[in-house]
Amino acid sequence: MENTLLVGLSRQMTLERQMDVVANNVANINTNGFKADRSLFEEFLNSGAHEDNFTRSDRRVSFVQDRGTFHDFAAGNTELTKNPLDVAIDGGGFLTVQTPAGERYTKDGSLQINNQGQLVTAGGNPVLGTSGPIVFQPTDHDISIAADGNITVVEGTGRIDSVRGKLRVASFADAQKLIKDGSNLFAAGPGAAAQPDSVSRVRQGFVEKSNVNSVTEMSRMIEITRTYTQISALLSQQSDLHKSAIEKLADVPA
Repeated sequence: MENTLLVGLSRQMTLERQMDVVANNVANINTNGFKADRSLFEEFLNSGAHEDNFTRSDRRVSFVQDRGTFHDFAAGNTELTKNPLDVAIDGGGFLTVQTPAGERYTKDGSLQINNQGQLVTAGGNPVLGTSGPIVFQPTDHDISIAADGNITVVEGTGRIDSVRGKLRVASFADAQKLIKDGSNLFAAGPGAAAQPDSVSRVRQGFVEKSNVNSVTEMSRMIEITRTYTQISALLSQQSDLHKSAIEKLADVPA
């Protein structure tokens, strides 16, 4: 197969995978705390056909390779909900939650209380405090979440403040080592160790929205589609040239 076809096909393969990344971003425009993914590309050089009796060394061919993706941890816009259980984290910290697969981390601060009185995420996973799951009593009211994550309530009919725990806000030296684990959760990948975060601040009554820019992502999707179509046309033209050349070579004069 000639270099033109190989280069074109390599570009189409990367465009297809890039479209998957962009489509996933678009699908999560309204997902609280969602962090977009971005594609990484690099040039892959490879020598073409070669022969020992060539007078000059063969020219190297430049292919396209998608090396991987990375997480865009830019902060999304915060939205005022006035729900006392909702929290947004200003900074690089994550809420720590307990799942059947172990501890996971999320930026989705849309929280609620389940039937057992536990503070849980929208997916039902218990939110962990510095001393384990945070549990409320049936008579608790006037829940207050301080900027450092400390949770206090007014218990019963009196005006006595009681502490129910402190949110375990975690940060990572290299957040790119986090692995998306579905349900808007991150798992700590190899070499990623959670550390207590004392810098990030918690804002009660707010949630962080997705950091996906809908206009940018839709524009990128259109650009990918156009590029894929242009390469398809180029490959089709190259195929027609080959067909025409073969037909002319086969047309032997009588």
